[in-house]
Amino acid sequence: MSHRMTKILGLLLVVTFSLETAGAPQAAGHPVQVVLLAGQSNMGGAGNYEELTSSVIERVQKVSSRVNVSLGGRKPQPLSYEVSKFHQDKYGIDKKFGPELFVGLTIAEKYPEREYLLIKTVQGGTSLYGAWNSQWRAEKAKRVERGSVKQNLQLYTLHLTNVRSNLARLEQDARLHHIIGMLWMQGENDAAKEVAARSYKDNLLRLINGYRSELEVSTMPFVIGQINSTYGRYPSGPDMVRAAMADVTNMLPNTALISTLTDSSWHDYPKHSDNVHYNTLGQTRLGIAFAETLNSLTNPQLDTSNK
Repeated sequence: MSHRMTKILGLLLVVTFSLETAGAPQAAGHPVQVVLLAGQSNMGGAGNYEELTSSVIERVQKVSSRVNVSLGGRKPQPLSYEVSKFHQDKYGIDKKFGPELFVGLTIAEKYPEREYLLIKTVQGGTSLYGAWNSQWRAEKAKRVERGSVKQNLQLYTLHLTNVRSNLARLEQDARLHHIIGMLWMQGENDAAKEVAARSYKDNLLRLINGYRSELEVSTMPFVIGQINSTYGRYPSGPDMVRAAMADVTNMLPNTALISTLTDSSWHDYPKHSDNVHYNTLGQTRLGIAFAETLNSLTNPQLDTSNK
């Protein structure tokens, strides 16, 4: 073969390789930073998006191209509000939000070069003893959950399924990802019943260890929002659950507690008139507190990928 022909064939191989490479998906930039959120109604949220100032809404819109949210297993959407008929009927809120709004805004503004995916699964009025139990059993769920739908929910498993489907979607797009932590706002229903309140600490320990094991992130940061509602027929329940949450953060590494006050003025995290659910200001402060606490745990690890 002549030197000229060899050179031509070499050029053709280079062109072919370049075309194939151009058509293949490429991993882009930093890993997508993944935050998990789970719990009951206060994690679901009853903040009124339309009560936010125009400057805050502009800030949300500015970062929304870098922050996606997957709610209940649905395809991720840019950070924004939700529309919920329940909240329209109960609070007159057409556009509602939960902690994820200010979690996403706060961390995205702090790290403007990064992309985020928040994966949230919630169900109001559910218990860690029952529907959220990492060792779910039908007899336990029937003991504490109200109605056949909630008695058959296995929310821990459902959330993990939602997480894995979202991570698989990132991998299909050749995106590296890094789970930087989980946020937990739940416990009011457990505080309402003695059997659930007394076992809350053990159930929470199992839940955290379960997520870390299942997702193979042994030191995954975990932030707990402390409950302070006092409804239910077991007066000692709220204090018992609050103490259990504090105990867990002292027992497990890389865990932290967002402390709340029990003063019924709710001046730290303000509530709606039902004295249970956080209002717009309460949800705003809660989201910021979650983000700042998570950042205090994750900051040394932000550049490390799970993949």
